[in-house]
Amino acid sequence: MDQKTRIEGLSKLKVFTGNSNPDVAHKICEYLKISLGDAYVGRFPDGEIDLKINEDIRGSDIFVVQSICPPVNDNLVELLMFIDCIKRASAARITAVIPYYGYARKDRKDEGRVPITAKLVANLICEAGVDRVVAMDLHAAQIQGFFDIPVDHIFAFPVLCEHYKSLNLSDAIVVSPDVGGIKIARAYSSKLNIKMAVVDKRRVGPEETEVGFVIGEVKDKNVIMIDDIIATGGSIAQAARVLKEKGAKDIYVGTTHAILCGKAAEKLASAPIKEVAVTDTIPLDGREKPLGEKISVLTISELLGEAIRRIHTNESVSAMFV
Repeated sequence: MDQKTRIEGLSKLKVFTGNSNPDVAHKICEYLKISLGDAYVGRFPDGEIDLKINEDIRGSDIFVVQSICPPVNDNLVELLMFIDCIKRASAARITAVIPYYGYARKDRKDEGRVPITAKLVANLICEAGVDRVVAMDLHAAQIQGFFDIPVDHIFAFPVLCEHYKSLNLSDAIVVSPDVGGIKIARAYSSKLNIKMAVVDKRRVGPEETEVGFVIGEVKDKNVIMIDDIIATGGSIAQAARVLKEKGAKDIYVGTTHAILCGKAAEKLASAPIKEVAVTDTIPLDGREKPLGEKISVLTISELLGEAIRRIHTNESVSAMFV
């Protein structure tokens, strides 16, 4: 029986997870009305990862939910080991569900003698034996092309848009914090049926940017500033101050991936920002505490759960975002 015939005959859907984001995996299973797969992911005394699947998965359609978030290397190796383990246990198909794809910033050679790490990680995942990948809000869309297997690129904007619709903001405008985010800001602008603007900035160091000017009119507007990742928080905080100087009213920040490393939460808390809405692609683990009531955490579990259901039943995934 060839691979295509085996996949078409799938009947058993199973979801497993490593240690990166078990809460999202449990919520996905609740949406799908199935139990989370039984697996042990621990450590040997010397720190090496130990993994075992405790149930029969032969002929099953397996989805492994694992963000490549801090601790990045541990979570990446867990994912690779899961794929290898499932492959050797004779599963019919393996899909890696990666809510946050780490190492995505290095997606090209922007200077001499640097790696293209996003491609390297894609190679590792493919070589481990996965059949397809589900990723959410990749830092660069071209990363899909780094895989020689099908990739379903999922977007968090339906979840964030529903949140902003519920706030019933008047005189609202979507703002991209940089020119590179125009495409995603346009998607939010279209979905919310409001205008958009752009903050122009340039990078002057690995962790430092410089804001130039604002393209568009933000005076007396409630700003919804959208970014895919908040890492150090410096760019967003700086952009918020510039928008306030330009006459913006309340500033709401929305992001898919809240890495919030270092003093990021403190920077955002001290900036003129009314709310920071994030999704749970990355566990916050207390890093959000300095933001207090300013932060809202939205779950993407139903979005991923629906994508998994559609993949399992051979339905369109892109139709979810029409």
